[in-house]
Amino acid sequence: MKKTFLAAACIALGALSTPALADLPVAIAGPMTGQYASAGDQIRKGAEMAIADINARGGVLGEKLTLEVGDDACDPKQAVSVANTMVNKGIVFMHGHWCSSSTIPASDVYAESDIPMATVSTNPQVTERGLKNVFRIMGRDDQQGLVAGNYLASHFKGKKIAVLDDKSAYGKGLADEIAKAMTAKGAKPVLRESITAGEKDYSGIVTKLKQAGVDVLAYGGYHTEVALILRQAQQAGLKLTVMGGDTMTNSELVTAAGPTADNVMFTFSPDPRKNPDAAPIVEKFRAAKIEPEGYVMYAYAAMQLFEQAATKAKSTKYAALEKAMRGGTFKTVIGDLSFDAKGDQKAPGFVVYQWKDGKYDYAK
Repeated sequence: MKKTFLAAACIALGALSTPALADLPVAIAGPMTGQYASAGDQIRKGAEMAIADINARGGVLGEKLTLEVGDDACDPKQAVSVANTMVNKGIVFMHGHWCSSSTIPASDVYAESDIPMATVSTNPQVTERGLKNVFRIMGRDDQQGLVAGNYLASHFKGKKIAVLDDKSAYGKGLADEIAKAMTAKGAKPVLRESITAGEKDYSGIVTKLKQAGVDVLAYGGYHTEVALILRQAQQAGLKLTVMGGDTMTNSELVTAAGPTADNVMFTFSPDPRKNPDAAPIVEKFRAAKIEPEGYVMYAYAAMQLFEQAATKAKSTKYAALEKAMRGGTFKTVIGDLSFDAKGDQKAPGFVVYQWKDGKYDYAK
């Protein structure tokens, strides 16, 4: 009787002394409010679906994932504040930020705290600073700028092309790359200008474009300004074709620009919705009344990357995760991901798209 009691007591004490498995906090960060909030919404929806699916499979190494959401409003100072908050919350993985101007300073905070991060930010400096914790799951501006510039030079021969940017790290970087690629192909821009993002009146630049006889506008920046420029150009009697970058994937552009959105072309990675392996996830999003456009599938893929890297490493500790991410190939809804020494995706690829009737597809 005594032995049985003591054995039971020991078992009970052992159970009490064994810590319960804690949830694993992972995070996303980006513009959850402000003029680019629709992009943040895409990221949130993709991450939430991925985490629900991962947890339904039993989580990561037996622990359920919980999602922390940071709102940087695409402001660099706010991004640093968000990053410090996430460090204090003990996150083990970050997918963010979105604007390159936010990602660059925030990534330094995560690097100092040994937190791995995936990002879709495209400015080359995201991965050119030697940080070991950054993994870019999309291509770079010097890649998409080359594709856009070459396309403009070959498809719009004899047309007057202007290059415009919004002065942001992303926008100016992309516009510079487009202009460089065009010039190398003998299609030097007739105008190279900048605007200030967030303004409501772009009639001044529209007047300049009209006076220069511009047919095509290559734009480095975000969809909100493009919508305004297109509408104001239409009011001024100027018909513009616009070539933008990956941020033009947002259907908010169509809402804001109206029929002139059909004049917008842009570069983006191959459409993950066309990936046969991703078809079940695409259908799952659509069944939930979510169209997996833009960055939705990238956020889903980022969480798959974390899940597979942690499983491979048998750990969520930074050193093990970083080694696994750098050395592995990961099957995701956006295709296979593997990274070079800088943390750039080895085979990013960019193609040219065009908006038509409220949807975007590959340009012909």
